[in-house]
Amino acid sequence: MLEFDVAQAQLAQAGNAPTKTEDCPLHQAQGRILAKSLTAHLDMPPADNSAMDGYAIRFADYRPGRGLPVQQRCYAGEQPQPLQAGQCIRIFTGSLIPEGADTVVIQEDATETDNVLLIDQAPKLGEHIRRRGEDVQKDSTLLEAGRRIGAAEIALLASQGYAQVPVYPRLKVGILTTGDELAELGTPLQAAQIYNSNGPMLATLVAGLGGDPVHVLHAKDTFESLQQALSTLLADCDLVISVGGVSVGEKDLVKPAIEKAGGELDLWRVRMKPGKPVALARAQGKPIVCLPGNPVSAFAVFALLVSPLVRRMQGREQWLPPIEHAQLDSQPPFNDIRDEFIRVRAQRGDNGHTRLGVFSRQGSGVISSLPWSDGLARIPAGRQFKEGDLVPYYSWASWLV
Repeated sequence: MLEFDVAQAQLAQAGNAPTKTEDCPLHQAQGRILAKSLTAHLDMPPADNSAMDGYAIRFADYRPGRGLPVQQRCYAGEQPQPLQAGQCIRIFTGSLIPEGADTVVIQEDATETDNVLLIDQAPKLGEHIRRRGEDVQKDSTLLEAGRRIGAAEIALLASQGYAQVPVYPRLKVGILTTGDELAELGTPLQAAQIYNSNGPMLATLVAGLGGDPVHVLHAKDTFESLQQALSTLLADCDLVISVGGVSVGEKDLVKPAIEKAGGELDLWRVRMKPGKPVALARAQGKPIVCLPGNPVSAFAVFALLVSPLVRRMQGREQWLPPIEHAQLDSQPPFNDIRDEFIRVRAQRGDNGHTRLGVFSRQGSGVISSLPWSDGLARIPAGRQFKEGDLVPYYSWASWLV
């Protein structure tokens, strides 16, 4: 069997990073991948301004009990007058610091009566002032190429006046499910049928990573149906993900359909549970990944093995997320052959460490374990673990975004 880490690394290299770029309006850039590093157009803040509502003063003018006449009231967006000696200017959060002022007294520490300010709490020189460029300096790097754009990145870019940004095209992913036993959602189940949960599940996983699931097709267990579906997917998509039908049974026809399309399928037996059977092919210059048909196995293999490939093909700077470590809440089963990835839920323990609760039923057919869990704990083969031991933890929050 192929070691899990080897399979993960090899699969991530099965596709190529994008070379084409396009411009995207900033307000539509959520989930897109930045294609070029961007620099700051201006200092942020662009000028010294007040961090609080209060009064701008010269620190040297402060004396306990001394009143300072209010020279001006200046709101954010207005240009203040130069501050005269022995006076103050009423300002508000975001107001520019007047020329000559060097300190802001917050309104809670002062009293204004008849347009004269009395300072109740001794100020500190320079406090409550946001300095020009203290957040971002002009010409510094804002964001590196390969960064996935979210609300935080959009806020930073908008503050610099970027109306559009260079991004890579969305990765187009085609999903193919197989099996006559699968019924379409919304239709009555016939005898010996189950509903097709893999199709919508994988489409959602792809979309969650920022990909575009352009086709979700289901093929009957005939060579003609598979060939037609595969032809459509290869024509329209950058990456094809199929589920089931790659074993050696009489109706496992994915392999000959891929070969007919000009590809060659390499069937792996990965040292992992769930998800041992994984196949990789390349046809018409595009990777095809074949997942096991069980939904739990397909979910786990997608998260651990396919998501790095997706991120690499999107052009991300980091395609392999960091792996956390956390304590087990119970003793896991021992497996001397394969690394076992058990469904867990993280919670903060009394000692401040993250602890992993283990779902009570770990069978590969237990779909209810997926919405309950927030990640997988890796139990390496051939090692005995007990409650409280630290184990690698693959969080959905890191591996499915």
